[in-house]
Amino acid sequence: MYDIVIVGAGPAGSNLARLIGEKYKVLLIDKRDLENESSKNRINKCCGGLLAPDAQRMIAKLGLGVPKDILVDPQLFSVRTIDLTNNLERLYQRFYYNMDREKFDRWLVSILPTGIDKKFNSFFKSFAKIPGGYQIKYIYNGQEISARTRVIVGADGAISKLRKSMSKDINIPQRYISIQEWFECSSSMPYFTAIFDEEISDFYSWVIPKDNYLLLGSALRPRENTREKYDILKTKLTPLGFNFGNKIKTEGAFIYRPKKVSQFYIGRDGIALVGEAAGAISPSSAEGISYALKSSLYLAQSLDEGIDGFLDRYKQKIKDIKLNLIIKNLKSPAMYNPFLRQLAMKSGFQSIK
Repeated sequence: MYDIVIVGAGPAGSNLARLIGEKYKVLLIDKRDLENESSKNRINKCCGGLLAPDAQRMIAKLGLGVPKDILVDPQLFSVRTIDLTNNLERLYQRFYYNMDREKFDRWLVSILPTGIDKKFNSFFKSFAKIPGGYQIKYIYNGQEISARTRVIVGADGAISKLRKSMSKDINIPQRYISIQEWFECSSSMPYFTAIFDEEISDFYSWVIPKDNYLLLGSALRPRENTREKYDILKTKLTPLGFNFGNKIKTEGAFIYRPKKVSQFYIGRDGIALVGEAAGAISPSSAEGISYALKSSLYLAQSLDEGIDGFLDRYKQKIKDIKLNLIIKNLKSPAMYNPFLRQLAMKSGFQSIK
């Protein structure tokens, strides 16, 4: 019998477990093996691996410091913005920590309290209401295991099985497919590149240097010739000096893009959602780590006063996340409307040479 079962050991799930692990009996489940680096079950998160300023502030607020072995070269202080639709280009000063995302997740797991029961290589299967809480089922090393818990927390991202299982009537954010490929690259590129092209996507694409590799990614609408559009993107970028030579690997994932506050959903009864599973992710940049850390902090603070009434307290605390999502959506037209983006980039406002 557990007090709390957390499904997903990314930044949201691990941070929540760290904050409540001394007070509650916690089970943490993840399909990856985040303790054994030599594991054959290596499932990498499809992520650009950049810590944006909002995420940096949250890490500082949590009293944490990122170990230097998580960081990779180069550290990035500018964004090269390429508007293929309007044939424009600008450079803007921004500050990102460039990191190894898998090492980041492993680090968060490594600082968990020792009393937490961790089940990696595990797949959440189902839950059922029982007196006093829930019975969950999950697959661990090929074997189905049952456990009882008072509370379930979904920290399982944009394909959250918990969110989907709770109700089909829940307003789901718009879903995109993120495709990202890694290429060998010997030359240094000292900036993060953001690419806008309505022919490819109504969201955006990116190029990120990472040690001796170059990452090309794009957020694409599902079932709209996603692979073909990704290949067109590569073709368009080649004349601009990007060399996509020897490909090392391909990653993919679903990502949410919340367009309405109603799509940010934190749960019901004894089931809570945090991070992207709740719809907490930037609709303008798809940055999610800061939202994962903030929402899990708020849930931990709500649980600190006890399990009874914790969702009501959580609902009050996340009001600033809702406001932030509203502001991000108001900002989006300046980035994603071709005419407004053209005006902003032509003005040169806040750009650098």
